[in-house]
Amino acid sequence: MSSHGAPIPMTSHPCGPLSGNADVPGDKSISHRSLILGALSVGETKIVGLLEGQDVLDTAKAMRAFGAEVTDHGGGNWTVNGVGVGGFAEPDQVIDCGNSGTGVRLIMGAMATSPISATFTGDASLNGRPMARVTDPLALFGTQAHGRAGGRLPMTLVGAADPMPVEYTVPVPSAQVKSAVLLAGLNAPGKTVVIEAEATRDHTERMLAGFGADITVEQTDAGRVITLTGQPELKPQKIDVPRDPSSAAFPVCAALIVPGSDVLVPGIGLNPTRAGLYATLRDMGADLTYENERIEGGEPVADLRARFSPDLKGIEVPPDRAASMIDEYPVLSVVAAFAQGQTVMRGVKELRVKESDRIDAMAVGLRANGVTVDEGPDWWTVTGLGHGNVPGGATAASQLDHRIAMSFLILGMAAQNPVRVDDGGPIATSFPIFEPLMSDLGAQLVRDAQ
Repeated sequence: MSSHGAPIPMTSHPCGPLSGNADVPGDKSISHRSLILGALSVGETKIVGLLEGQDVLDTAKAMRAFGAEVTDHGGGNWTVNGVGVGGFAEPDQVIDCGNSGTGVRLIMGAMATSPISATFTGDASLNGRPMARVTDPLALFGTQAHGRAGGRLPMTLVGAADPMPVEYTVPVPSAQVKSAVLLAGLNAPGKTVVIEAEATRDHTERMLAGFGADITVEQTDAGRVITLTGQPELKPQKIDVPRDPSSAAFPVCAALIVPGSDVLVPGIGLNPTRAGLYATLRDMGADLTYENERIEGGEPVADLRARFSPDLKGIEVPPDRAASMIDEYPVLSVVAAFAQGQTVMRGVKELRVKESDRIDAMAVGLRANGVTVDEGPDWWTVTGLGHGNVPGGATAASQLDHRIAMSFLILGMAAQNPVRVDDGGPIATSFPIFEPLMSDLGAQLVRDAQ
């Protein structure tokens, strides 16, 4: 069942060349953080190009519940009148974060050092995901968490009345954990220090600095050391949200495997902590070019052109790239199915605890569609069949996961036979315009009768 209603079965049919501009939505990571940091500022933050997917809308609703004034002015233009660091009010209702692991974990961090309580829940997928990776470090500040067995939602957080600053080494590469700790550190006196051995997406650090926080980042033998001085007065900002590189991955990857395609994705964010997929695709022989490279709002941005690439080769993806492309491995595995030889992906155990077990979900669906996949606890291998040789013809289970659903719909565009997903409903959480955008490029997506 979809996270927000009845299942929406969909079929993707083999199609002709994809062409045109793919105006993908705003970056999901930056959209979440814009709303949260706007709510923690004093004054009015203006946001242009906010992603209006369900995940982000749930975060906007949560910020209202904590006392911020959040207004939708239409066309992706929003304002947030914040309550300041430490100014969150105790919400009257349960905070429902839907399908969003990013939303719930960042919001938990933002409220963890205020003397209030809040109860969090989500859909079936989110309520099955582990929260201890966030609640354990938040406990160091003095926060208490009371949830279901295994540290799962629904869960009540009791914020620390007298928070203490912490020094925390992130045990696994996770921007969500790092960000939750930094957001909690905002309302703790003194300096909160986060150490990460492997760099993860750095939007939180960049945006905290932009909002006026005293934050430094130093590269040491132990890794990246991020030091935040607590209890600042954050200053409201105007934020232009770049287009989401994780959403751009779908039209880009489709263009690479559908013969004759030529697709331009304008204005996508190319933060180096997010752009690992595009480096990997180039290593495989993809025809990708960056045009009009520029800096917008402190983030590198470019127009990305993708053309059909019939001679893709399987590679071993460098494991140290995993953090910069963790959400893109499902659609990368689709591209790998059309390459020659094996594509090996290691150091990706984080995929086991996303919206679904993404390794298992992609392996099962790819095998059903005629592709050989081997897997282990933190790795998987796709044996490519080459251009035009993927049979397709099967139904894949989306597992309430937007990226799994979109990945198999991309597969169907270049397979020999149509590919069906049992539920495309979760796509709305991150890419609400996926269907019309891909159809405008030339894809043949059909909602099936239920």
